[in-house]
Amino acid sequence: MSESWLPAELAGVVRLADFEALARERMTAQAFDYVAGGAWDEVTLRESVVAWQRFRFIPRVLREIDGIDVSGAFLGKSSAMPVAIAPMAVQALAHAGAEAELLAGAAAAGIPYALSTTSSMTMEDVAAAAPDAERWFQLYLVGDMAHSRRLVERAERAGYTALVVTVDLPVLGRRERDVRSGFTLPGLPHVDEVREARAERYGGIEGQWRNGLTWRTIEDIGTWSSLPLVLKGILHPEDARRAAELGAKAVVVSTHGGRQVDRVIAAPEALPPVVAAIDGACEVWVDGGVRRGLDVLVALALGASGVLVGRPFYWALAAAGRDGVQHAAALLRGELELALPLLGCSSMADVDRSLLA
Repeated sequence: MSESWLPAELAGVVRLADFEALARERMTAQAFDYVAGGAWDEVTLRESVVAWQRFRFIPRVLREIDGIDVSGAFLGKSSAMPVAIAPMAVQALAHAGAEAELLAGAAAAGIPYALSTTSSMTMEDVAAAAPDAERWFQLYLVGDMAHSRRLVERAERAGYTALVVTVDLPVLGRRERDVRSGFTLPGLPHVDEVREARAERYGGIEGQWRNGLTWRTIEDIGTWSSLPLVLKGILHPEDARRAAELGAKAVVVSTHGGRQVDRVIAAPEALPPVVAAIDGACEVWVDGGVRRGLDVLVALALGASGVLVGRPFYWALAAAGRDGVQHAAALLRGELELALPLLGCSSMADVDRSLLA
């Protein structure tokens, strides 16, 4: 994406972190704090970013560089880069076009997009915005199991190609920014179908333990559709191993953006033991605090095959809709294309643990 193409409001955006200030200007203070905030003292929220920056590269030199290829793949399907957009709630807080606008931007950039159960739009309306886009459905158990199953079946009919089950939210982490501001989630079409859920601040997702979300439940969920199953929110290697044994096609090493248990291990620290425990049985993805193409390369060097990015794309949506999303993806791609030859690599396949100190 050339600079001459950019809308005026994006002319000064040269890195992902630059979108945040624009988003703050465009969103209400309550909505911004809901997205930006973490749990308890937000220790994990802060460490999620700096943990990637602690790693140091050991570049190789004088290698033959035969073109630069930053493409990746998720679940056997090619992607413009090994980056996907993480599931995030109520994107209407950022932009009137909401999830449809973010999906359209992701499709234009050639990267997958994960739609949250707590979306502002129905999964069918989102899919209609970019029918050919690679899109996944993220599941929270809402209401009873029958309603959750209907959501999964609808997702499969609507052309979603993977089911991402978030497993680290039996209850919601303590979100003190929301307590102070009085924030409550607005209308959630997939949740509002279960009327009693609306009595709670976050639409009822804070009580997944009441729906019996356990390993046995995961086995049942895996039978609800033919969609490949991805478990998001894995930090312990034993949980990763069990996920693979139950047939998960991928696990996502994640701290839920620092929004659940505070003071937990950061994703890049949890990643290598999980990779070792999986031992190739399924794909390992990671998210949390990724703000640079260099972070993506660290993740790949530590053994991940894919990286999910959340808040920067939310801020980009708030800044300029799908144009902002495309620009965010272009910035990441540009950083990857620049960093690969500097590390002595031609493609993502060349990035391995030997490049890290």
